[in-house]
Amino acid sequence: MTVVEGFAPYGDYQSWYRVTGDLKSGKPPLFVLHGGPGCTHDYVDSFKHLASGGRAVVHYDQVGNGRSTHLRDKGADFWTVDFFRKELDNLIDHLGAREAYHVLGQSWGGMLGAEFAVRQPKGLVSLVIADSPASMALWVSEADRLREDLPPEVQATLLKHETAGTTDTKEYQDAVKVFNEKHVCRVVPMPDEVARTFAAIEEDPTVYHTMNGPSEFHVVGTLKTWSVIDRLHAINVPVLLISGHYDEATRPTVQPYADNIPDVRWQIFEHSSHMPHVEETELCLKVVGEFLAAND
Repeated sequence: MTVVEGFAPYGDYQSWYRVTGDLKSGKPPLFVLHGGPGCTHDYVDSFKHLASGGRAVVHYDQVGNGRSTHLRDKGADFWTVDFFRKELDNLIDHLGAREAYHVLGQSWGGMLGAEFAVRQPKGLVSLVIADSPASMALWVSEADRLREDLPPEVQATLLKHETAGTTDTKEYQDAVKVFNEKHVCRVVPMPDEVARTFAAIEEDPTVYHTMNGPSEFHVVGTLKTWSVIDRLHAINVPVLLISGHYDEATRPTVQPYADNIPDVRWQIFEHSSHMPHVEETELCLKVVGEFLAAND
């Protein structure tokens, strides 16, 4: 199977991408949008195996992250949903895929995918929203509920450092790890591809800290009031929702997608949290692959 890497110019910046498979195979390619904001493609790497059926799979690192242009000096006014939506549009055109393509977004990537799809872009044939909230108010509310189930000493540690503004300490990060092992990735120790993404965030947390905050559940960034709920009715392609039984993207956070998208189905993975593509890889790829094939 061919693998091609390159850079798509995006204004003054460069978006790194990797294509697994043949873009000219005749099947619409799949564009994979990673989460964060501020993660990298590494942890969603397993979706490349969908190319074994003859479909090209495109991974990329969003600008500010991974192998794409880093911009550590940019502030909150620069890192916007629209910036990343236009980057995706740019990449689709750069790779000559505008006539027909699928989009899969995981976590923040699903939020971005929804923002992309409500505008009914030319060539989009289906959308997969994986482990994504439809509003950050719902996300935070549910995160607070999940925190209440953590050991009391862990809850106390989290609150202490969030109040003091010392979320960069090892004690806080160790407490965050307790949450992550329950609701982010239940494979312990975390697989290498997931560890690489976490390391990349630590090396340059600019986008993650600006748009989200210091942890998955302490959301103080620019996305804290984000919602796409009132626009979901505009999505005019088939949509597959994915989430895990133990997911930090809980059922109430995903429910608005199910309630408001006209053509939608929802698969919950019973042994997964936030990463079914890592925690139940074979089943997840089967479900996604069948959905894509049904909507080519």
